[in-house]
Amino acid sequence: MATVLPCAPLGLVYPDPAPMRLTRFLPLVWVLSVVAAEPLVLPLWKGDAPEGDGKFSSAAKARLTVHLADKPNGAAVVICPGGGYGGLVVGGEGHGIAKWLNQSGITGLVLEYRLPAGRPFVPLLDAQEAIKTARARAAEWKIDGKKVGIIGFSAGGHLAATAATHFTPETRPDFAILVYPVVTMSTGTHGGSKKNLLGPNPTDELANLFSNEKQVTKDTPPTFLAHALDDKPVPIENSRLFHQACQAKGVPSRLLELPNGGHGLNGYKGPSWDAWQKQSLEWLRELKITP
Repeated sequence: MATVLPCAPLGLVYPDPAPMRLTRFLPLVWVLSVVAAEPLVLPLWKGDAPEGDGKFSSAAKARLTVHLADKPNGAAVVICPGGGYGGLVVGGEGHGIAKWLNQSGITGLVLEYRLPAGRPFVPLLDAQEAIKTARARAAEWKIDGKKVGIIGFSAGGHLAATAATHFTPETRPDFAILVYPVVTMSTGTHGGSKKNLLGPNPTDELANLFSNEKQVTKDTPPTFLAHALDDKPVPIENSRLFHQACQAKGVPSRLLELPNGGHGLNGYKGPSWDAWQKQSLEWLRELKITP
């Protein structure tokens, strides 16, 4: 709306000053809303962190980025990006996943775990600490401590599977989602992931311990798996082995065998990518994890 001021030259119309005053503050409101939506970034450990063999080392790079949902439903997922245990793909397999989960009211916690460099328990200890952190701050983050799960991709899928098979009562995830995961450290494994995790010459005992299909028990949490039939770097047999082990132990599990997409499912897009996202959310509703 415009206002004709008494002193204005004939025919000259000035904008209404009230909207002008309001628009002066709009940038500030926009900035505040963006700041409020920024995820919370936390160091995972206070000081040095355990390596699992009695030694401690710097954990400066280990951190947890918390993406809170606008309308939380109580569920939370620790997200383990892949990268062959030699790096971390925190974009498509980290923060992108958190934002997708947020759309369904699920809090996403992106875990930047320490890279093992032959110290096999280091990533697992970080995943366990992330689960404990989520439960310790459940009230603050509007999380139900009985609905804290874990999701992982590729080598991060191995980490998620490890967390689902090596746990104490306080670190057991309530569910697991494994997407094109490395599972075994035996025949059919991803060689680079195995070397980075276990070192160049691991014993058979160590390889068996981290072959997660061999560590499934009746207490392993319900697990959803998705894997493309044409995945060459990490063959689908990895997911099949874990699913078969779950079925043998009476653990609820579902394996979605995708017709194509390869490793990474066409760069996190397309029908196969959409299929696992849709069906995993449906599975969570069936488990009563989400409404």
